[in-house]
Amino acid sequence: MKKKLIEVALPLDAINKACAREKSIRHGHPSTLHLWWARRPLAAARAVIFAQMVDDPSGYPDLFPTEKAREKERQRLFKIIEDLVLWENTTNETVLQKARDEIWQSWHRTCAQHADHPRAEELFNRYVLPAFHDPFAGGGSLPLEAQRLGLESYASDLNPVAVLINKAMIEIPPKFAGKPPVNPDWQNKPEREKALSLWKGAQGLAEDVRYYGKWMRDEAEKRIGHLYPKIEITDEMVKKRPDLNPYAGKKLTVIAWLWARTVKSPNPAFAHVDVPLASTFMLSTKKGKEAYVEPVIENGGYRFAVKVGKPEDDIAVKLGTSAGKRAGFKCLMSGTPLPYDYIRSEGQAGRMGERMMAIVAEGVRGRVYLKPTPEMEAIALTAKPEWKPDTPMYGKCRVNVSNYGLDVYGDLFTPRQLVALTTFSDLVQEAREQVKQDAVKAGLSDDGKTLDKLGDGAEAYADAVAVFLGFGVSKTSNRSSSICTFKSGVQCPGDTFGRQAIPMSWDYAEANIVNGPSGSFESMMKNVVAGLLSNGTTNGTRGLARQQDASKQSISATKIVSTDPPYYDNIGYADLSDFFYVWLRRSLKLTFPELFATLVVPKERELVATPYRHGSKKKAEAFFLEGMSQVMHRLSAQTHPAFPVTIYYAFKQSESDGADGLTNTGWDTFLDAIIKAEFAISGTWPMRTERENRKINQGTNALASSIVLVCRKRYVDAPIATRRDFVATLKSELPQALAHLQRGNIAPVDLAQAAIGPGMAVYTRYSKVLDAKGTPLTVREALSLINQTLDEALAEQEGDFDADSRWALTWFDQMGFAEGDYGIAEQLSKSKNTSVSGMVEAGILVSRSGKVRLLTPAELPQGWDPETDKRLTVWEMVHQLIRALETGGDSAAAMLVAKLGAQAETARELCYRLYTLCERKKRANEAIAYNSLVQSWPEIIRLAGEEKDKKPQDEQSEMF
Repeated sequence: MKKKLIEVALPLDAINKACAREKSIRHGHPSTLHLWWARRPLAAARAVIFAQMVDDPSGYPDLFPTEKAREKERQRLFKIIEDLVLWENTTNETVLQKARDEIWQSWHRTCAQHADHPRAEELFNRYVLPAFHDPFAGGGSLPLEAQRLGLESYASDLNPVAVLINKAMIEIPPKFAGKPPVNPDWQNKPEREKALSLWKGAQGLAEDVRYYGKWMRDEAEKRIGHLYPKIEITDEMVKKRPDLNPYAGKKLTVIAWLWARTVKSPNPAFAHVDVPLASTFMLSTKKGKEAYVEPVIENGGYRFAVKVGKPEDDIAVKLGTSAGKRAGFKCLMSGTPLPYDYIRSEGQAGRMGERMMAIVAEGVRGRVYLKPTPEMEAIALTAKPEWKPDTPMYGKCRVNVSNYGLDVYGDLFTPRQLVALTTFSDLVQEAREQVKQDAVKAGLSDDGKTLDKLGDGAEAYADAVAVFLGFGVSKTSNRSSSICTFKSGVQCPGDTFGRQAIPMSWDYAEANIVNGPSGSFESMMKNVVAGLLSNGTTNGTRGLARQQDASKQSISATKIVSTDPPYYDNIGYADLSDFFYVWLRRSLKLTFPELFATLVVPKERELVATPYRHGSKKKAEAFFLEGMSQVMHRLSAQTHPAFPVTIYYAFKQSESDGADGLTNTGWDTFLDAIIKAEFAISGTWPMRTERENRKINQGTNALASSIVLVCRKRYVDAPIATRRDFVATLKSELPQALAHLQRGNIAPVDLAQAAIGPGMAVYTRYSKVLDAKGTPLTVREALSLINQTLDEALAEQEGDFDADSRWALTWFDQMGFAEGDYGIAEQLSKSKNTSVSGMVEAGILVSRSGKVRLLTPAELPQGWDPETDKRLTVWEMVHQLIRALETGGDSAAAMLVAKLGAQAETARELCYRLYTLCERKKRANEAIAYNSLVQSWPEIIRLAGEEKDKKPQDEQSEMF
């Protein structure tokens, strides 16, 4: 088969830049439909699928006879990708159609070449593009982008929450695209006005979701509005708080009630007092609008007051009653320690309570913070829920909440939150019935066929609207649990899932679900509607989402596959999504009886290596390998032969650093599964899927990229190789691949990961690699050899550096920027053909009192001019560039690069070597600096070019 573009080249920098930008976009992104963990950026998905389908010009020597012609054609395809990945072009039909046309052109060429294939009629019909399938569809990015590119899109997942998200993204919008809304407001408008309106894509559906969502909110207010009263600003309150004067006599909408959990004081003198476990007393840290809680001890107890302005003892206020990260809390009344063991015992015995600390109301130009009132606390206590989810929590959901007596999902919600969420949940089906009646009146077929049975009449349309209303309830639950803390910086309630677990919250914000501007059902529905409108499916390409076990599915047959499987044990999707499942099931079980047939999300067959589920770490690893091998076997056997399979995977190699070198069980096991399925790796690309400001912390998984593996079915006649053959081929090919990756400006943090690709491409081209005893080389051993070869290749690049820089590299490896003995430094300098005194003169070293130390970037002189430096070193170039970047940004670094000219490229190469040394030595701060310089390089080069363009004009103006 001819190679596809993704197997040869990609405009990686443009893709990564678009991915990084997309991570900061929230409004109008499809992800606002519903939370899912570790979504792939749309930009990456779009670029990968396009490059997976489009031919590389190397396969057509008649059209592109020279390498120059082939490179020109690649640049033309790169330009299409560069336009395609831009966020503003996500729904741009002109840009998308250009990409679709290119896909069709490659498909026609492929069909012409395989006209004599035994299954040509089935596989190579030039008038029908192969369909797309993602067997681990998750958050739906990949199926959505395949559909946007004109492919019929199939999504499957074992997790019903993921299936529902994919239905909402690829199945429902195309089915009802272009149709006007059915709600009475629209239907009762004059026919002339209706005739002038165009409803593109999902606009009509979105308008109905908005309309019936508002009906639900209004109906809920009638039923439970008394639980969410406004607060009146009385004259007495104004006397004590002059800042409340503008609101005197007015009733303000409450945004949130802030609570602190309580336990009985362990001090016998105050054993009757429920003391607060407050992690902070700060309410607002916004400059000029500071506010905080002040506990007042009186009459053998305490009350909470609210103060505005900066606190006198801001450290004490920020700490609340916390005694420190590991020390627990302290009794507000006596200062007696409240260790976590005591708090756990109280929680497990059911003696943990809560106390209202403050009320947050909506003001004219910001938040108004008020002390709690007895009336407000009493109203909250009147809520009597008739139902609560009794689903037990497992895995990371139980990280620590279960230690304090919170064992089922219902325990995470206050009584008032349960009443509100069950009310809105009940209203979903009531709204659905209204939608159905209105749809029949609007002229939709009353055929009785539901959405689940592929209907497209009134019944199915009502189901469709209900899905998005159910999302509104589910999203509200994420902002309405007792795990949601109050964000003092942005002054609003946070989410339950600030990370991929459910952590204990000691003080929490109870949002106003009915009337509030932040965290309410209405605000969540705005996000749902925005997410639906951002879909932009207007080309009529259909999609289908189904619940399927990836290891048993047959949907992939003759389809193009791109997928993002679970990352070993990183995320427990099934455990986490039970939080949403209990509410979605309650709202939509009647709509999707098969999808919500089980009481909880299926877990037994979920492909994650979870020790608690399988009895041990070893058994969990075996389960993962067996299951992933089955999945890969099915993909290898079923997918369309003309296209490679692309697989996203993200793991940091250096989680284990044993005798075998840097490695990781997740990578080992996953790659082993791919190889067992008789796949060969034909390419790997690191796609930056995390925000650019993510820090490279010591001892954490710092990988900011997903590695996209490009896989082809291995040839049946693949040869057997010896270990010596494998190592020799690695040493021959990996340095070239390394240079190619560096030219593509891959970040140093991702270099080792990316090198797995060309290394495993060598390993997988053989049917077996045998060691000296005739035993097959394991994946772990192969990865170790790949890493060793990468180190050697990076070390060989040192030959391009001057003697001073080579000395500095060796010294830095041993000492970093710390002091060392002069004698050792001088001895090392002789072997590098330099001298300590010469390096002091060069400005990279300080030598005094028998000690030697490399200068840090911050210590280097400003105003350094490489054009006048008499002993210019690559080491100094790198660290002067870092100094300039950190103090003056890209433009300051660009001015130096403009003066360095071609030498700047050598400085960039040194960064890779320095980053590798820092990572191995756990020097996080230095590693960040070297990584940042490389990441900033494209923009620095661009600005340097502008600087050079200006220079002749500046010089000319100086002559007059």
